[in-house]
Amino acid sequence: MGQGGAKDTVHRRTLKLILAAWVLVLSAAPAQAERATPSGLPVPRYVTLKFDKVNARAGPGDDHRLLWVYRVRGLPVQVIAENSEWRRVCDPNGGLAWVHKRTTDGRQNVLRMQPGQVSLYKRPNTTAPQVAYLRPRALAALTKCDKGWCHLKVDGISGWVPAASVWGTDPRPQCR
Repeated sequence: MGQGGAKDTVHRRTLKLILAAWVLVLSAAPAQAERATPSGLPVPRYVTLKFDKVNARAGPGDDHRLLWVYRVRGLPVQVIAENSEWRRVCDPNGGLAWVHKRTTDGRQNVLRMQPGQVSLYKRPNTTAPQVAYLRPRALAALTKCDKGWCHLKVDGISGWVPAASVWGTDPRPQCR
């Protein structure tokens, strides 16, 4: 075998090692994406604030600086990180802070952030009869979302709105 044959063999072995390494990396990727959180719940996810006074801190602990106080019970926030006792949340205005887990509730609400009201429809279709309107900054309980539409309940009335018309449904991280 000449020098060219030896180089080809070494080259093939190197390629095989590189391919084997990529297979390992790609097979490990889903495991990293599904890594466990302290709560066992996915991150990001939406929760609501349980009380009408919730301290927002700069870090996960009472010893961290108080940034502000949330004063809206039921406000939807997105959990973007967590430890065993604290949740880092993104609020509808883009604020990032840490809140204690006992101040959050797993129920999902949404908030109308855009100016102007949005119609609630009897069915998930703009040609369906309108049953009510959701005003700006109004909170509503989220029942479910399907194919770009969300079913909401507010003040004893339920109806469908386009998912993009309320804050608290987009599964992507809302704050960076």
